[in-house]
Amino acid sequence: MIKQKQQQNSCPGDESGFTIIESIVALVVAGILLTAIAPVIVISTATRVQARRIELATQAVRTYIDGVRTGSIALPETIDPVLTDEARNVEDDTEDYLINISKMGVPANSTQLYCFKKNGIIDDPDCSADDDNLFYIQAARIVQSSGANDGYRLGIRVYRADIDFAQDITASNGDTKTTQMTFTGGLGSRQSPLIEMTTDIGTPETSFRALCQRLGVADGGCD
Repeated sequence: MIKQKQQQNSCPGDESGFTIIESIVALVVAGILLTAIAPVIVISTATRVQARRIELATQAVRTYIDGVRTGSIALPETIDPVLTDEARNVEDDTEDYLINISKMGVPANSTQLYCFKKNGIIDDPDCSADDDNLFYIQAARIVQSSGANDGYRLGIRVYRADIDFAQDITASNGDTKTTQMTFTGGLGSRQSPLIEMTTDIGTPETSFRALCQRLGVADGGCD
C-alpha cells in the first residue's frame, strides 16, 4: 500500500506576514486618523459639558425665582430705584428691558452673591466658603414705583463657581451680549455669565398700572 505524502505549500518569505515597512506605514496612517478626529472629539465633549452646565444654570435661576416668590430666599438689594409714575417705553429704549452694566455692575467679590449648591439648595449671600458651591447668582431688584405692593423687576446673572474675581468680569451691555455660548472648543469663559435674564415679581395686590410701568408698552400708555 502506497501512502500519499501530504504536500505542504510553503509561502515565500516576502508573503509570510507584514514587513517592518508595512507596520510603520500602518502606524503612521493610524496616527494621522487620530490626529484628524481628535479635535472633533474634544469639541464634542466640551460642547456637551457646556450644554449641561447651562442647563443646570437655568435650573438654578428657576429655583432662585421660585424661592424669592415664596419668601424662602432673602430678597436681593434694590438698585437704582425709579420712583416715578412715568411708564417705561421699550419701543423708545429697548435696552431698558434688560439689565446692563450701568444698572447692575458686575460683581467685585462673592460676598453679595447667592450660592447654588450641588444638592440644589440656594444659600444666602456671603457663602463662598462652601466647597459644594456650583454657581454664583447675582440678583437685584429694580423698583419702578413707590407703592409697597407694586412688585418689582428682578435682574439675574449666573456665574460659574470657579470665577476669578481678581480678573476682569464681563456681562452683557446694550447690544453687546457676553453670555457663554453652548458651542465651545474648550472650557468656556468662566468670567462671563452663563445666564442673564429679568423677570417680574408681583403680589396679589399688584396693580395693572404698576405692572405696565415695569414692563413697558409699545405705545407708552398704561391707562
